[in-house]
Amino acid sequence: MRPADGADGRSGRRTVCDGPGGSGQDTDGRNTDGRDRDGPDTDGRDRNSRNPDGHNGTGRVAHGHGHGGGHGEGLVDSRRRIVSDASGVVVLGACATWSLITGTLHDGRPEGVLLAVLAVAAGYATGRICGALLPVAAPCAGALAGLGLALAVPGLVPGPQFAAPLGHAGATAAVLTLSAGAACCAARAASAPALRFALGALAVAVAVAAAVLGSAVGLACCGAVLLVSAAAGRVRRRGAAVAGLAAAAAGVAGLAWAVAARVLPAGLAVTAEGQLTRHRIELWRDALRLAHRNTGLGVGPGRFGEFSPVAAQSLQPDGKPHSALLQQAAEQGLTGLLLLAAAYGWLLHALWRTARPTPVALTAGAALTAVAAIAAVGNALSFTAVTVGVGLLAGTATARPLAEEPVPSVTEPVSRRGRPAP
Repeated sequence: MRPADGADGRSGRRTVCDGPGGSGQDTDGRNTDGRDRDGPDTDGRDRNSRNPDGHNGTGRVAHGHGHGGGHGEGLVDSRRRIVSDASGVVVLGACATWSLITGTLHDGRPEGVLLAVLAVAAGYATGRICGALLPVAAPCAGALAGLGLALAVPGLVPGPQFAAPLGHAGATAAVLTLSAGAACCAARAASAPALRFALGALAVAVAVAAAVLGSAVGLACCGAVLLVSAAAGRVRRRGAAVAGLAAAAAGVAGLAWAVAARVLPAGLAVTAEGQLTRHRIELWRDALRLAHRNTGLGVGPGRFGEFSPVAAQSLQPDGKPHSALLQQAAEQGLTGLLLLAAAYGWLLHALWRTARPTPVALTAGAALTAVAAIAAVGNALSFTAVTVGVGLLAGTATARPLAEEPVPSVTEPVSRRGRPAP
């Protein structure tokens, strides 16, 4: 029988308890089971190995390297990516197919929709490749390209009605928002503090550029992206945050519909008319009327201008209602509207399931949600630069880097076994 005072009956040494679990160690540095203190734990793994959450002792994400848990996590990540990519192929393919169907039945012009789908797909594929090879440099280059485009291309700069058609202001705001999101994603992916500071300064510079260009919407959206990026490091439940982004986009879309359907209270209606202009609201109401009359198939892609009296009376008619949601409903019916919503939902789902750090995913999601809000009340998605930028940002934020990534700092202390410290 072992002595009651805890001494080893064979050697006379006392054992000490290493914690509530009762795993004892003797005074000469060996565990009670005869193994050295610095050796592997009772489950056969080294204490310096990967923690249960997939992070190793160096503070970097181990993307499927090593044995045991890392291999299993790599398989799970691969399956998630396959499901996400397959969903994207189905959704974008359905958008292109439906535009061809409605265009054929109504003698429409689906080229614009097909170009937008192709731009998103090409941008997404490019972002995935560049993000895997250069997870910091790729979004940084995208941010600089977007900022240079907004400053250099006259067609995207807001201006009077005779200088820039209605919708160019929305395109400028969308490009600047994507640029700010890319800069924040690059900052979140960087490991050196100096580099993070420089990339954060770039994001602030994009917001300042929006103010200099006179884009109030762009300034507001860039500021929102910066705030979300700053707070994303404290988020513990990515799914709830992504659901919040989806709810915000749905709220803006519902507001646009309410304005077009004349269901807002009188005071809010007057305020909305002052912000959106009377001409745009009349375009929305024409689109909503066409959507009610042609719920199934719409009037055909690119044919809104032929059925809208307000569009025909414009100084520079472009045949668009300047709302992506209402344009889809009027030209491609309820199915086209649902497909547009599904495309946005696919992007959020990809960001939710990505193995990238949560701050990167939520920052990209905030930028894409801001662009969705701009598109709900403007003509941003009619610009190829915007649709390509959407795909690039989403692809970069969901790419799996070939090198290890730094793990965001956690405020809760962690013990050496990977569990929260008491």
